[in-house]
Amino acid sequence: MIQYNRFCLDNGLRVLIHEDPSTPMAAVNLAYDVGARDESPQKTGFAHLFEHLMFSGSRNVPEFDYPIQLAGGESNAFTNNDYTNYYETLPANNLETALWLESDRMMALNINERSLEVQKRVVCEEFKEHYINQPYGDVWHKLRALSYQKHPYRWPTIGKELAHIENAELADVQGFFDQHYLPNRAILVISGGIKTTRVEPLIRKWFEEIPAAYSYKRNLPIEDPQTADRKMIMRAKVPANAIYMAFQSTDRYSPHYYTTDLITDILAVGESSRMKRILVKEKQLFSEIDAYITGDIHTGLLIITGKLMPDTKMEVAEAAIWSILEDMASQKVPDQEMQKVKNKMEAHIGFSETNIMNNAMNLAFYELLGDAQEINLEVPKYLQIEAEDVRKVSEQIFRREACTTIYYLKQVPLS
Repeated sequence: MIQYNRFCLDNGLRVLIHEDPSTPMAAVNLAYDVGARDESPQKTGFAHLFEHLMFSGSRNVPEFDYPIQLAGGESNAFTNNDYTNYYETLPANNLETALWLESDRMMALNINERSLEVQKRVVCEEFKEHYINQPYGDVWHKLRALSYQKHPYRWPTIGKELAHIENAELADVQGFFDQHYLPNRAILVISGGIKTTRVEPLIRKWFEEIPAAYSYKRNLPIEDPQTADRKMIMRAKVPANAIYMAFQSTDRYSPHYYTTDLITDILAVGESSRMKRILVKEKQLFSEIDAYITGDIHTGLLIITGKLMPDTKMEVAEAAIWSILEDMASQKVPDQEMQKVKNKMEAHIGFSETNIMNNAMNLAFYELLGDAQEINLEVPKYLQIEAEDVRKVSEQIFRREACTTIYYLKQVPLS
């Protein structure tokens, strides 16, 4: 059970404080309710670009990381389709340093032509390194664009195309910041060896005077259910043939979300999971295989990826995957297998709660979803899932007409 105190500043900043007297450290997590889903289709990659810009200095602090390091801490960030997360870990008695820095870049981020050009180059190099020049790197652009026809999930966080970052102009970037990176679009969570009575005045000191942004309301298109299978064949210089399968699954608010998550654990978490045991060990059709859900707030995807053994034919590999999926949809999972995967999930969550940064991040995410208290209902929701629930949800998801498939084939050299 994660206990926390919650309050909201007049400018809309939501604050959660989790006291953990077992550690002398503190974790600071600031989540902004902005991700790739909030971008224009003609100007993508801006949320991720800001992940970099937020470290390039404010009008008062030329380099964000240096004061954090002097305070004995470290910082980082990540961006996904739904939100952007900035976080620091440092000794609890130096907590005010992180609060000062986070408030300063919220209020006075120094966005100018020079800093923009520097970070554009950094992001463009990242785009090239991970999505253009890396084997299989472009598959996520293709798979998302195939899986989604309307929703902005159809492009990855890095952006739809390199030109959108290369051509980003200062006015557009500044406008994106002014719309999204202010207190009423943010959630601040402090976790660790701190006391609410000491921390609350510091938060008010550094954040209370920052003005709120104007009201912003999302109006995202709703993705239609997929009614026909979609396939693509790609060829490139890759070490092995691979298959990528995507199924429309649930949104994060669905009562079936936890069941869907458990399904992927049954399929591919651990060496004794169905796909790894049957397809990798016994039949030796794949060198590796995985299954997971994207966990998006709106309609997400259940993804299956596999690298084929050199002698495996693609149609044989795909048929073997479908055999397992159709078995999941038609047969109840044995009690012992259900209990094993539930035990693993419960242990994973329990271990995660021993880490102050995990607690800070998870509290922020559940608050973003609408209720931080839901974090304490995770384990019960997994434990109450029955074998018949797994079968029914598998039946709903694993339909051939609802599958998007990419064959990623080795490029045959010219003789």
